[in-house]
Amino acid sequence: MLRFALCQLNYIVGDIEGNKQKIVSAIQKAKKEQVHIAVFSELSICGYPPYDLLFDEAFIQQSIDAIQFIANECKDIVAIVGGIDRNLSEGKALFNTAFVLTNGNIIAKYNKALLPTYDVFDEARYFEPSYQPLVIEIFNKKIAITICEDLWTKSLDPEPAIGKPQYQYDIIEKLKTQQPDYLINIAASPFSYTQITHRYEILHGAQLKLNCPIVYVNQVGVHTDLIFDGGSIFIDNNGYHICHFFNEDLRIVDPNQILYNHFNPNPIRFIYDALVFGIKDFFQKNKFSKAILGLSGGIDSAVVAILAADALGAHNVHALLMPSRYSSNHSVTDAIELCQRNHITYDIISIEPVFSKTEEILLPIFSGKKPDITEENIQARIRAIYLMAYSNKHGHVLLNTSNKSEMATGYGTLYGDMCGAISVLGDVYKTQVYELARYLNHDRERIPQHIIKKTPSAELRPNQKDSDSLPPYEILDGILFQLIEQQQTVEDIINAGFDKETVYKVFALLYQYDFKRYQAPPVLRISPKAFGFGRRIPLVKILSY
Repeated sequence: MLRFALCQLNYIVGDIEGNKQKIVSAIQKAKKEQVHIAVFSELSICGYPPYDLLFDEAFIQQSIDAIQFIANECKDIVAIVGGIDRNLSEGKALFNTAFVLTNGNIIAKYNKALLPTYDVFDEARYFEPSYQPLVIEIFNKKIAITICEDLWTKSLDPEPAIGKPQYQYDIIEKLKTQQPDYLINIAASPFSYTQITHRYEILHGAQLKLNCPIVYVNQVGVHTDLIFDGGSIFIDNNGYHICHFFNEDLRIVDPNQILYNHFNPNPIRFIYDALVFGIKDFFQKNKFSKAILGLSGGIDSAVVAILAADALGAHNVHALLMPSRYSSNHSVTDAIELCQRNHITYDIISIEPVFSKTEEILLPIFSGKKPDITEENIQARIRAIYLMAYSNKHGHVLLNTSNKSEMATGYGTLYGDMCGAISVLGDVYKTQVYELARYLNHDRERIPQHIIKKTPSAELRPNQKDSDSLPPYEILDGILFQLIEQQQTVEDIINAGFDKETVYKVFALLYQYDFKRYQAPPVLRISPKAFGFGRRIPLVKILSY
């Protein structure tokens, strides 16, 4: 049996020099462990996804040159490294390529066949597909090499996710006739709470069909909204050996090591780990260190505060408590208690003086008009001014605390509570926020129970409740999930038992407020369908259904 190194590394898009050195360092470590083949992830040399950097000639050439540099460092070891290569024939200018390197030479190349163009993927914009399977003999073993989506074939994935194509090309069927001894798949597969289990079903299916071990190496790291979880794995008939999730790992697969034979993920734990990792890596790669957020005494900001403290350290998180005339006393005391329990520093700054003065100044041009959402939005925007002022003066980065239910229904104020550098909960429904809160309290009460039990309210008018404007979250989230993730029709959802009037109301809200989401901060993606690049809806539209 060959010794493999599963080199699960955290790359930075565009940092070709840094990525190159990281790969070389891993190869040197693997060689010391007497590894035969060191395997790296898809497009590891340039980072994934590089998007329109792939139209930059200097970027392309630097990426190609880096592959040869790495080959020169592969003395008496084989490395499989993801990168880009030029297409000298018709079609797109580039291939998404797996390079097989040893002793200064590129001994083989495999160009990706199945180029995803759904959800967050747009590879056909840049790459030409190639339908030439690669099986190469290395150390007297036949090694088949594939790249990420190539395994999501019709034989392994007969019922693809909504919006995902049913590919006609099936590389597994073609490889079966060549009877490889190993299959290697290098990947850049982003996290979602439904993806991990399905991913391993696909890999296990490939292992059974080919009757050979599978070596799968996935990227780990955060690239703006996309979270790559890692979870690289070696599978054979005896079980599997899996790398850490949400961390770099260099795992040596030894013929004599004990393999595991069960995998039972906890979705809410994975969401927690993904969000903490998302915040941490976003800050580190952008050279940020400290965060600021508005703490209202509600569940959303409470959860974000603790996620940020776990990601950055509580000493790097500061909260502003900004009560108004409509804030209940317990909102302030609950927020203070949360800060004290979790060692988060805070300041209390009332928005009332500025709000009152703003009302006074605007009175002449508002004459004869009753208070309405205008005054509610003014309060939210005053809070945003305070938060951004603190951010600018102290160098803290503002975290947005809006959840997916609010973003979906437009229940947020542009240039107010929708401000922030990154949206932590923008892909987490309100009901999931409560699940996260209970998970955070599983060892000790980090979030006071009163915050979890209180009726949700924006506290922007007397006795306001979220349910004044929205259906109960249990119903709302069920409808939104079917509209967004499941892409069901209104009729389908009504037939599933939801109230007709409520479904039409939620549908109208969802499509009415795309203009707000277009201006929202990037959302950390943890679901199969997040707001942002993976859901592109025209801002100007008329829907007749």
